[in-house]
Amino acid sequence: MKIPFNSPHLTGKEAHYMYQAVNNGKLSGNGEFTKRCQSFFEDKYGFKKCLLTTSCTDALEMCAILCGIQPGDEVIVPSYTFVSSALAFVRAGAKIVFADSMKRNPNIDAEQIEALITPKTKVVVPVHYAGVACDMDRIMELANRHNLMVVEDAAQAIDSYYKGRPLGTIGHLSAFSFHETKNIISGEGGMLGINDERFIRRAEIIWEKGTNRAEFFRGEVNKYGWCDIGSSFLPSEVVAAFLWAQLEDMKNIQNKRKLLWDKYYELLRPLAEQGFFRLPDVPDYATNNAHMFYLVCNSLNERTDMIKKLKENDILAVFHYLSLHSSEFYKDKHDGRSLPECDRYADCLVRLPMYYDLKESDVEDICQVIKIG
Repeated sequence: MKIPFNSPHLTGKEAHYMYQAVNNGKLSGNGEFTKRCQSFFEDKYGFKKCLLTTSCTDALEMCAILCGIQPGDEVIVPSYTFVSSALAFVRAGAKIVFADSMKRNPNIDAEQIEALITPKTKVVVPVHYAGVACDMDRIMELANRHNLMVVEDAAQAIDSYYKGRPLGTIGHLSAFSFHETKNIISGEGGMLGINDERFIRRAEIIWEKGTNRAEFFRGEVNKYGWCDIGSSFLPSEVVAAFLWAQLEDMKNIQNKRKLLWDKYYELLRPLAEQGFFRLPDVPDYATNNAHMFYLVCNSLNERTDMIKKLKENDILAVFHYLSLHSSEFYKDKHDGRSLPECDRYADCLVRLPMYYDLKESDVEDICQVIKIG
């Protein structure tokens, strides 16, 4: 494929830091590079505490434990999202109540959430699709009024903001991804963001296999033991070292991605104005971290034709999520409500190649193929 959908970017320092981690003689988690990465997010964005995890899914599973999810509890999740947003809570026994997307973009429709709240509702999970913020004022107002927890699925939302506030720092808890398709990567990897201090100590225990090992290594207790449920959620120092190289270069990575995103928008806007498709929507309250450039076609057939045409020109474009409420696993558990906007995005949204090493000339070539259709 001449232009792949994604190509992981290396800054050039990853191997050096990984070698340094090996030479440090500590390869298991929670070493020097882990602490550097966690402090980076705490200092730059104002999290109360950050804990690196082996994936965003693991961070979400930690959230389900911290929220105290029990069998029968209800969790409100958008249907148009990756399975992990729901799976973490399903594993704890929750019933997922799926919400529809907005007409203007794939984010959860905050105005429809209140009608889904029942006495069994415990958590709302806003997913910041393409790194663009959900309506967090409305969501937090509902959560405060109904005594609900908010877990921000910020998998795609690193370095993006809502009304000047970093995404992931607004809800009680949040989860980030450093998968190789994200802006900042470690191959596989994730992070739990904690904004409510009452969760910090328990989160560390859950993170360290249910033990107070982290306190022991800080010298706060003279021995450590089994205190709670948990798992081995923390990544190795080799993964953290790779991530540190990426974080050091984050400003450069973000600037390049935004340049490419703006190029796409500029070249495709004339076709969007003629009604051939819709461009990404970024509300006034949100910023754009250039995680993704997508188009919303007018029909499934038009999207299929666009992907086929691009592939014939050695360009890989892909669709995204299938609606979770109609998935094989959950369709018999869904309450039967129609979620038309989720289904529309499932049928009509197409993602164009977006990665650091993509050239502006590549973007021009992609847009030219789309124009001649």
